Amino acid sequence: MKALVIGATGAVGKDLVQQLIEDSSFERIDVFVRREVKIPAAKVVVHTVDFDHPETWADQLQGDVLFSCMGTTIKAAGTQEAQWKVDYTYQYDAAKAAKANGVKNYVLVSSVGANAKSKVFYTRMKGVLDDAVQQLGFEGCFILRPPSLIRKGSDRFGEKVGIVALKAFNAIGLMRSFTPMPTEAVAAAMIRLAKSGRKGVEIIESQEILKVQ
Repeated sequence: MKALVIGATGAVGKDLVQQLIEDSSFERIDVFVRREVKIPAAKVVVHTVDFDHPETWADQLQGDVLFSCMGTTIKAAGTQEAQWKVDYTYQYDAAKAAKANGVKNYVLVSSVGANAKSKVFYTRMKGVLDDAVQQLGFEGCFILRPPSLIRKGSDRFGEKVGIVALKAFNAIGLMRSFTPMPTEAVAAAMIRLAKSGRKGVEIIESQEILKVQ
């Protein structure tokens, strides 16, 4: 199989690429990034592209499955408009190009609570993307909505505090669907879905991600 990956430099993306490298089912992994990165693996091909100009890279999105795990924070983006561009526009453009090029399967990392009608900007943005990619007509379209992620070596203070708080709630039986999940578990589920041969649209909510076979 040939895998295509956008968002390879993020927490889930890094685990995903490493697991794809170790998986003999994938002979080639094409990674699309905004800034040049070095991934020391013979079967990885890195494409440094300008996501603002899909016409310059869209024809390179050819393979068996597109893994989409791109995203940023409002703090890093600076504005909602800038975050929308990364989390929605870039990912939708890639999905649309992949479908046009005959890619059969698509696996997207969304977010718990994603809902196009949400009053919260972040979950609304994620929900709008979820709805849009389902309309593209992939043979297999898999959308994962993980809860808070446990990132290896994270130095985000707010993230650490949030995970501790959620674990405390979980310990007394509250907010089970929001139980923090390791990024490598999300990556593993993405790969299993891509290899499953299943067709149609599947939305995998929160802790159900850990049960994907």
